[in-house]
Amino acid sequence: MLSPQDERTKEQRFQLASIVQRMRRPSAQMLPHVGDIGGEQRVAGGRSGALRAAIFGVNDGLVSNLSLIFGVAGAGVSNRVIVLAGIAGLLAGAFSMAGGEYISMRVQREVFERLIHLEAHELGSMPDEERRELAELYERKGIPAGLAMQLAEALMADPKTALNTHAREELGLDPEGGLGSPWAAAGSSFVMFGFGAIVPLIPFFVTSANRAVVASGVLSAVTLFGVGAAMSYFTGKRFYVSGARMLVVGAAAAAVTFWVGRLLDVAVSG
Repeated sequence: MLSPQDERTKEQRFQLASIVQRMRRPSAQMLPHVGDIGGEQRVAGGRSGALRAAIFGVNDGLVSNLSLIFGVAGAGVSNRVIVLAGIAGLLAGAFSMAGGEYISMRVQREVFERLIHLEAHELGSMPDEERRELAELYERKGIPAGLAMQLAEALMADPKTALNTHAREELGLDPEGGLGSPWAAAGSSFVMFGFGAIVPLIPFFVTSANRAVVASGVLSAVTLFGVGAAMSYFTGKRFYVSGARMLVVGAAAAAVTFWVGRLLDVAVSG
């Protein structure tokens, strides 16, 4: 027997499955084409969510703390206040990012696990219907009806293979490794946010005033470009395009907050 919660989830299963499939659908339609593949293709960094969290973490940490530091510096406050604001921004942002990543990945994983649980229940309760459903899925992919049924029967012979196949074909999920790890995402997000956030703060530990602001801007710009360029290893984009994109976004955010701080300082002083 299914619990009331499972019954409600079962009623929404197709809606949830369609959402999952849309989330995992490529942004552009891909078709087979000739070209240099550079070796066997693999998912970079695994499927735990740690790589995504690390990329967002270092970028968000650097851009947000750079913006915070420049905003405070633009207001003309002392070096001590800037350092305190930078450290506070680093800690608050790192814990916030880690907590947010953990919660989002945990909820996502629980939804996926519930869908797989319901699929397992259906496989155990009505295997014939699930066999026909799997055959119909393959028919819609262009496989002849007879061959599709033979394939479905072969896959349904082993319960584990049947569940993995239905999860992938029907729900768009990978039960063996594609559900995401909340702890890995939270940990990498915390560490990488802290790494990114400390970069614009370093010059203020050794100098002050305009020298620290200029040094912070230069160090942050180099880091932003470097991180963006490094991402081209995973995305296949030209390194200077990825680097320039991240640099422009970070520089724009820092410039806006710096001049906002400067305007607020002028307004308050006046």
